[in-house]
Amino acid sequence: MDIRSEFEPALMAKRKSARAPVSLDAKLGRGGLDRTLCRITDLSREGARISSYSALKRDSMIWLTLPGIGQVAATVRWADDFHAGCQFHEPLADYQFDILVAVGRA
Repeated sequence: MDIRSEFEPALMAKRKSARAPVSLDAKLGRGGLDRTLCRITDLSREGARISSYSALKRDSMIWLTLPGIGQVAATVRWADDFHAGCQFHEPLADYQFDILVAVGRA
């Protein structure tokens, strides 16, 4: 049995846009004014992977305050302990994505 065949579907999965590993400090809010720090560790135009000190629930709406961009609305698509993947309600513009990647890799 070829071990590559077990991983091939994951490698072949298509994403809407490129993903970039980053390290960005951001703020996370869930309605009202409750804001907590979080870290964005992976970013695409459509969403982000975040690490947070507070547990997040799948399908909940959150607000991320991104450095130099401001607030963006997102929905949590998956959550595991203190890590979550979220999908932005509106994709980032190309220039916004480029700025965040440059800052997050510096």
